[in-house]
Amino acid sequence: MGSDVFEVTEALPSLNDIKVHRLMCAELIKLINSVSKILPETEEARPGCSTGIGALCSLNKAIGKAKLLLQHCSESSKLYLALTGDTILTRCQKSTNLLEQSLSQLQNMVPVMLAAEISKIISDLRVVAFSLDPSEEEAGKVLWELLHQYRSPTDSTEETAFKAIQGATVRLHINSQKDLLIETRSIRKLLDKIGQNELPKRKILLFLQHLLKKYGKLIVKEQKETKLMQHEESIPLSSSSGQSVEVESRLLDRPDEAQSNTRSTPGIPEEFKCPLSLRLMYDPVVIASGLTFERMWIQRWFDEGHDVCPKTQKKLSQLSLTSNTVRKDLISKWCAKAGVTIPDPSMPAVYQPLETSSTSIASLSSSVNDLALPIDFSNSSIRATYAGQGSVTSHARIANGVRFQCIGSAHEIDLEILYEMDSLPWEYRCKVVKDIQSFWKHEDRSCSSISCENLIPPLLKFLKDADDAHDVEALRSGCLLLSAFVKKCRSSTIPCLEEDTYALLASFLDTEVAEETIGVLEVLSCHQPCDYEIAASGALHHILRILDKQISGLQEPALKILCNLSAKSRIRSFIVPADFIPKLVPYFDDSALAGYSVAILKNLCDSEDARAFLAETDGCIASLTKLLESDSQEDQEYTVGVLLSLCSQRIQYCDLVMEEGVIPGLVAISVNGNNKGKAMSVELLRLLHDGVSESEDCHDVIRDTSPHSKERKSSSKAIKTQLLTDSWI
Repeated sequence: MGSDVFEVTEALPSLNDIKVHRLMCAELIKLINSVSKILPETEEARPGCSTGIGALCSLNKAIGKAKLLLQHCSESSKLYLALTGDTILTRCQKSTNLLEQSLSQLQNMVPVMLAAEISKIISDLRVVAFSLDPSEEEAGKVLWELLHQYRSPTDSTEETAFKAIQGATVRLHINSQKDLLIETRSIRKLLDKIGQNELPKRKILLFLQHLLKKYGKLIVKEQKETKLMQHEESIPLSSSSGQSVEVESRLLDRPDEAQSNTRSTPGIPEEFKCPLSLRLMYDPVVIASGLTFERMWIQRWFDEGHDVCPKTQKKLSQLSLTSNTVRKDLISKWCAKAGVTIPDPSMPAVYQPLETSSTSIASLSSSVNDLALPIDFSNSSIRATYAGQGSVTSHARIANGVRFQCIGSAHEIDLEILYEMDSLPWEYRCKVVKDIQSFWKHEDRSCSSISCENLIPPLLKFLKDADDAHDVEALRSGCLLLSAFVKKCRSSTIPCLEEDTYALLASFLDTEVAEETIGVLEVLSCHQPCDYEIAASGALHHILRILDKQISGLQEPALKILCNLSAKSRIRSFIVPADFIPKLVPYFDDSALAGYSVAILKNLCDSEDARAFLAETDGCIASLTKLLESDSQEDQEYTVGVLLSLCSQRIQYCDLVMEEGVIPGLVAISVNGNNKGKAMSVELLRLLHDGVSESEDCHDVIRDTSPHSKERKSSSKAIKTQLLTDSWI
């Protein structure tokens, strides 16, 4: 249980790690940092409507996609990055568009001061301009021209290939044997990651690998002899590290350079800026304090119930808004002179779809097979794709079971079968799935020979078809295969499925294949961004039903999923304490499941709502305190943590806890528990001691003051105080 409950925080790559497109990545890093700074406060604002939750999900997904893009630019091949420069440019633009759309939705659901911060970031996102580095763009063009020459190769093509790869490596600063080795390894890693069915990408990568293998040493040798070739004299040859330092000093250390024209234009008079948004005012109005604000922002301030000036914090005599026509006229004249246009802040942005580059890898997919590239497939797993083609039919091969082949010491699956699955008769498709599942039981290493792109699309199509056909056995086989695959995958290769896939899996939780499905969701719930998609898919509703009906065999994985999801602060808004806390109480008496249940409570008790529902739920505290005597020190620690979060907030909670006779258990944990348990139990004992004293003093004032009543209260107080005093001795 311990390793399942943790939250992964992915750090942004350093600019020094970015291999190509540093200018664009530097801008993207700045924007992600700006969004990440306001993200915790935005989540704390808890936009509770479905639109707000969806916008938060979209924002986190947009951040995740931007981080993946930065990671790609830090780990990929320099040659491949240059070749796909237009695609990277488009992805940067799409990332900023996604961030802008999500923030624009959230802007109207959060307090006005936070909304003003979001407005600044949205402005930055709208005006950021991505562009390719000229040298890197030229390297990409040279490689594209070389690829297209192989449509009809001639005797001079090989000579052209040498000149092209030589020019590209010079422009991309592949200058030494070490640089050449790093580039070769990067290409090899890309080949391992992409699917066997992504033939255009694979062929191009193999072609680049072939060029480096054939000409790499010669290129490095010539660059050592001549630092700069005669026909490339105009190309700057600063080292990669030097370029990184230059870019970093220009982009990351400059203050707020990538701002909108209304903010970056020098010499904007302060009186022309709204004190709330710090931006040029579009519709300035005066309030009772005599200060001028942007109409939209000050109106939102008043709509939130404020009756003071946001600048002076003095109470206003009235909340009327008066247009400041003089100020507006001055601003208009200044804008005309400075060439600045002020957008209406109340108007939503219009998003235009981005055009796909004509030089992207996808655009070459239809014709790449026509290129006569000099590729050596002998050392590539792509040979599995072509193995046996034309020798026997797919049906005949499947009739004898899915064919597996031994290549060297590793076993590989005949990937061609996966590509053809959709065109096969249903019974053969079922047999393919069962055979692969059976093979994996006996060959642990086989998972490395197949990627997400190979298996996931045909398998998900198989599951949808099986669901439509109400074929329970096929559904079970498909879910077992998917479960086996995600379990064998390394955490870095866990598949990121489409949104409708999570909804499909969630629907299976109410069918005969619930046990197989919940195993898949349990594995995925440990990883980002799968955890978010699970919570947003409606799976929590089905998990709640499983806990309520106490369905045997499903309870433990259901609790594990809840444990994993509740540990992530950005997902807790999906978990409604009033629904889930009462369902957890029966599991406190089950030694095998109590640990997961109390861990979920500990995660949820960060909010006052959860603490209140915990205190109000019948039998919850009583059942919880029994775990103080558990044999598991981890369960003891979580239990003390829950009780401590309660008692540290309200005296009434101290009384409820004291009524359950927790003192002996806490004293035992303070002596024999783990380090965290010891520290928290001592703190809880102190809080209970102080709470009892304060509570009794309050009761003495408001209760009956008869002599007998005083005697009883005095006796009760003495007993509680003595117990707590003894625990400290």
